[in-house]
Amino acid sequence: MHLIKPTAYDPHLTVRETQEAIRYIRETFQDEFGKEMNLSRLSAPMFVERATGLNDNLNGVETPVSFQMADLPDQTIEIVHSLAKWKRVALSRYGFGLHEGLYTNMNAIRKDEDLDNFHSIYVDQWDWEKVIAKSERTRETLENTVRTIFKVIKHMEDEVWYKYPTAVHHLPHDIHFVTTQELEDRWPEKTPKQREDAICQEFGCVFLEQIGGLMKSGKRHDGRAPDYDDWTLNGDILFWYEPLNCSLEISSMGVRVDEAALRRQLKEADAEDRLTLPYHRSLLAGELPYTIGGGIGQSRLCMLLLGKAHVGEVQASVWPQAMRDECAAAGIHLL
Repeated sequence: MHLIKPTAYDPHLTVRETQEAIRYIRETFQDEFGKEMNLSRLSAPMFVERATGLNDNLNGVETPVSFQMADLPDQTIEIVHSLAKWKRVALSRYGFGLHEGLYTNMNAIRKDEDLDNFHSIYVDQWDWEKVIAKSERTRETLENTVRTIFKVIKHMEDEVWYKYPTAVHHLPHDIHFVTTQELEDRWPEKTPKQREDAICQEFGCVFLEQIGGLMKSGKRHDGRAPDYDDWTLNGDILFWYEPLNCSLEISSMGVRVDEAALRRQLKEADAEDRLTLPYHRSLLAGELPYTIGGGIGQSRLCMLLLGKAHVGEVQASVWPQAMRDECAAAGIHLL
């Protein structure tokens, strides 16, 4: 458990005003985001069968919350970590065409999360996915999509400023693109998190590309599951967050693996046993569309736009009593 406590913190809004702002941001953003990206809203599962291979295994060490149900006693049901793979199946199943896509409200439990100002065991995000052509599996496609998402977030800043002028946190005017290898080359002595903080402080907002694979040092910048993002065509949208003097990740996204990238990354991750799972067999058989997709944190976006000091101010979750006590003493009200 790690907590950053800003000096003389002022939340600007009361708890009830914050709740109203949360509703406004969530409803407005998803409408504008869906329209700008040509995405339709779909309902999504909160849990999936383990045997399908649909659940996100994150860094490979986190264990999902699981259970058995009365009518499927021989199956293990898992609460999702994210819907990264489910969305690609849904695009195929529901007949989405080229450049059409979906978004959904994803609610997950990540019980192994290390708690801090940004991390909770409860995850709420807009998971989205869009069909692209195989020829569009390029860095240009990725970066153009990132620019569109950044534009919607910037427009939301204006919307929030109009309704809550004393509370809005002002964002940089542009987004900068950089790779994990460029950061390692520039700051070999720093940790990955320190590099993220340094580049975000310099530019205000960055899209950090190529996460998951090995860098020249033989190390990974960060972990990524090997079976949805293509590690050469993915990244995170990061903002420099002055209230806490550190970087804040808003979105993880990428061009999804094709057949070759799936085989290559499963081999590198020593996870080729997954090739027997239904999802992976469908992908290798060419039954799933080529896609780009990701997730945008709902609570984190609210936190960013409202200048909040803790994600618990914009979502209801479970926190250790020691963290609750520290937050209360610092003027941070956890829901």
